[in-house]
Amino acid sequence: MRVKRIVANIETDNIELAATFYGDVLGLQNVMNHGWIATYASSEESGTQVSFASQGGDGLPVPYLSIEVDDLDQALTEITKHGFEIIYGPSHEPWGVRRFFVKDPFDNIINILSHE
Repeated sequence: MRVKRIVANIETDNIELAATFYGDVLGLQNVMNHGWIATYASSEESGTQVSFASQGGDGLPVPYLSIEVDDLDQALTEITKHGFEIIYGPSHEPWGVRRFFVKDPFDNIINILSHE
């Protein structure tokens, strides 16, 4: 398994506030918006992104980080092998990802995902 991307998720009740600062001021592009989550990204190859969410999808809590991997099954195997708590999934989501939530050693919810 290799990590392809890590996306920070910032919880907010007012996602629209991100548009001015991250979009207009910093020049990031809104690359995804599902109403409950909006992601801003650079057009550069760095893969820099930041998301703003009022929920984690399907009414779940907002994860502290989203980490995209190339092999979700391998990631799930490694995480369970090391005894970390899976708190959701794995699940195929209607927005085109397969994912699960896990608690990290600091009790943060981490969204591990791969695009389908």
